[in-house]
Amino acid sequence: MKKITAALLAGTAALAFTASVQAEPDGEAIYNQACMACHMTGAAGAPIKGDADAWAPRLEQDMETLYAHAIEGIGAMPPKGGHMNLSDDEVKAAVDFMLEPVL
Repeated sequence: MKKITAALLAGTAALAFTASVQAEPDGEAIYNQACMACHMTGAAGAPIKGDADAWAPRLEQDMETLYAHAIEGIGAMPPKGGHMNLSDDEVKAAVDFMLEPVL
């Protein structure tokens, strides 16, 4: 009986861990996959990660506007950076990661 209880507890813990991992997208991984090409080079006027001067005018807006621009696209940037398979939360996590050095 103890083995079954231990197995059930381990399974429950694994499910809880999986759910928590899925609940918080990895902004850095998403940035590396979907955003880096433009936001590391400044292609098409993209603000470079860590460049406080480039991000300053964007940071004057509220975060919801910044998120909306990343999700819906703005200027030369297509919606979700052209990665339509990303969820809105994944895009927001990537935006948060890009902003960390300048906040």
